[in-house]
Amino acid sequence: MAGILTPQLLRRLEQFQLLAARRAKSNSRGERRSRARGQSVEFADHRNYVTGDDLRYLDWNLFGRLDRLFLKLYEEERELPVRIFLDASESMLFGTPSKFDFARQVAAAVGYVALSGFDRVSVQVFPEWMPRPGTDVVTTSVQAALRGSLRSVRGKKSAMSYFSSLSGLQAGGVADLNSALKRGALEARQAGVAVVLSDFLDPAGYEAGLMALVGRGFQVSAVQILAPEELNPTDFGDLRLVDSETGALQEVTFGRYRLAAYQQTVMNFVQRMREFSQVRGIRFFSVSSGTSIEELLLKQLRAAEIWG
Repeated sequence: MAGILTPQLLRRLEQFQLLAARRAKSNSRGERRSRARGQSVEFADHRNYVTGDDLRYLDWNLFGRLDRLFLKLYEEERELPVRIFLDASESMLFGTPSKFDFARQVAAAVGYVALSGFDRVSVQVFPEWMPRPGTDVVTTSVQAALRGSLRSVRGKKSAMSYFSSLSGLQAGGVADLNSALKRGALEARQAGVAVVLSDFLDPAGYEAGLMALVGRGFQVSAVQILAPEELNPTDFGDLRLVDSETGALQEVTFGRYRLAAYQQTVMNFVQRMREFSQVRGIRFFSVSSGTSIEELLLKQLRAAEIWG
């Protein structure tokens, strides 16, 4: 996936900043305002002067009016931790274009906006890399290194290596969405923004994992990515279906008259997830992997105030 995002799109994304409803709580300096009082250019408040305070921050104008000494306080800039959960299970390889390729583009865009704003980015790729039979040792080592390099990325200068690591990832294995999200919530030193990129087609559901992130204090955005073939199947007749993750087989007869019922089932699934998310303050998007990435990034996510 060389050139995961076009230079033209990157220039557009540089104009955006992730919009966090909650102020950042990180202890690391950045470009995000927090409630911590520091010495940046953003004025916050006054307090009474006490012996030993730095005289450089006295408000002499206020002293002239009130004949009392007050110290100027400023809001310190803090970075916003941005954690991206990237589903790299076998099912994400389905579709043309594949759901995994689309998810990596979204991860690249979210990460680039964050890095351009001096925020810290962590990508948690799940499931753990499990080499297929016959996979050489070099490939296994490379995949481990790529995943490790994505766990903590800072600074716009890191963008190109960030894109390269995303492009080199391989998908495979059986996802455990809830376990991955719970583990990410527990591992995070500070809550911040969490973006979950998945098809959410896990038999165990998604509720417990998303609630773990919400309970930890994350501002959560869930982006469900479905393939065009999942939304509008084109194969009919007697079919043998193979579960891409478990290998389970099932023979079905899928006639054209069943298409409407299938599509209604998909719509119901998406609607249930939308309602679940809305009640819990989660921003939810369902998108086809055939959607223009510019349409999603520059219009839909901006209209939803993910960034601006």
